[in-house]
Amino acid sequence: MDLAHGTWEGSEQGAAALLSALVRQRSISGDVAGQVAVIDTVLSAVRAIVPDVRCEAELDAPHPWALLTSDALTSDTGGPGGRLLFACHVDTVPVGSSGDWSVDPFGGEISDGLVHGRGASDMKAGVVASAAALVEACRRGRPAALLLTSDEEVGCRGALAARDAVRALAPRAVVIPEATHNRVHRGHRGALWLRVVSRGRAAHGSTPELGVNAIARLADLTVRARAELPLTADPYLGPETVNLGMLSGGTATNIVPDLAEAHLDHRTVGDGADLLAWWQRQPETDEVTVTSRLPAVMTDADDAWVAQQAPAAEPVRYFTDASVLAPVLPGVPVVIWGPGDPARMHAVDENVAVSELEHAIRTFPRLLR
Repeated sequence: MDLAHGTWEGSEQGAAALLSALVRQRSISGDVAGQVAVIDTVLSAVRAIVPDVRCEAELDAPHPWALLTSDALTSDTGGPGGRLLFACHVDTVPVGSSGDWSVDPFGGEISDGLVHGRGASDMKAGVVASAAALVEACRRGRPAALLLTSDEEVGCRGALAARDAVRALAPRAVVIPEATHNRVHRGHRGALWLRVVSRGRAAHGSTPELGVNAIARLADLTVRARAELPLTADPYLGPETVNLGMLSGGTATNIVPDLAEAHLDHRTVGDGADLLAWWQRQPETDEVTVTSRLPAVMTDADDAWVAQQAPAAEPVRYFTDASVLAPVLPGVPVVIWGPGDPARMHAVDENVAVSELEHAIRTFPRLLR
């Protein structure tokens, strides 16, 4: 499928068409078939221009991924260690209520200089810009690679599955083209997701004194957590935070609930051990499960390659696949840098400006020099 009209160079209309096609493919986290369909579409678009691009992939795995590489080697290393790696996820968050949208969330509509739909900004625009950079690398004989991962939104699971392939690739630098308004950022906080369970004793709703209300116990705990959690801060990454994402329990209105659970999202600057220990030692806590644990990412501002890109002074607010990739690439600079408005990520009426996509397509090939 040659949606790029045969070349990426000077073909922004083709790039917008490819992005529109990717948005029309539903690839919500957990939907393996939908995510594989996006990977296949990108691979087909690249191969329409560069038929012999190399591809290592696990597309029949629970968390599929694909690694596309140019054949070029660098003169100073004589091997693949000089490659620039673009790392993109292809999954999206759910739409929510489609009735809240003013456009079809999976329509891929192009109007008013925008590509509309779920995933346009987070991060299928980055996928298209990175595919364009890989095509240009192949045409110029420059070393580059494109990693396409799944299930990033639910804990970077595709990147975890691809770690060994990335380690073997040994890239010299990594770009995560998430939405940053095409500004360069050198890190972000980590994430510690917990499921905290509180147990009680069931009783009739008319005699609550005979039971122990698990929801009330857990509610009291989550309120106290806002004042007592040992949240810290980092001069660059900023303060740690906690969000109560879900609180559930009970079986009926007239029954004292004997079980309740809370799902919590901590954004961390350290390893999160103190936060985990705090929840574990509370009297209302009966069970704590870590559902995701991703480290913070921070590339040294003095790194020569990063300094050339004039990075922003602040980190991005969200986590990325860099949390998984950076630990297996010690000393390799990692930046978050791509087209799209961060405020449109996960939002109703998500969109991306075609001008930002065009800017990334013009800019990324310069990194290949």
